[in-house]
Amino acid sequence: MVKGITRQVILVKSPDPRLFEEAIFIVKEEALAREGVSADKVLREARQAADGYIRQGKVWNRRLERLPAPVWGAVGAVLASAGWVLWLFLL
Repeated sequence: MVKGITRQVILVKSPDPRLFEEAIFIVKEEALAREGVSADKVLREARQAADGYIRQGKVWNRRLERLPAPVWGAVGAVLASAGWVLWLFLL
C-alpha cells in the first residue's frame, strides 16, 4: 500500500564501502523549519552520525581481532561445556 506522504531524505555515502554503501536519514518535518537550522547543518550532523557509527564498529573489531585463536577456542569450549551442564543438571 502506498500512502501520499512525502519525506525529506539524506543519503550519506559510506567512507568504508566494505561495511555498507550508504546511510539513509529521514529528516523530521520540523527540523528545517527551526531558526538557525540550515540544510548544511543537517547534512553535517548526518555525516557525523554515520562516521561515529563506523568508528564505533571499527574499535570493537580491532579489540576482537587482537585475541589469538586459542583464546577463541577456549571461550567456545567453556560456553559449550556450560551449555551441556545446564542441559544435563538443571533441566
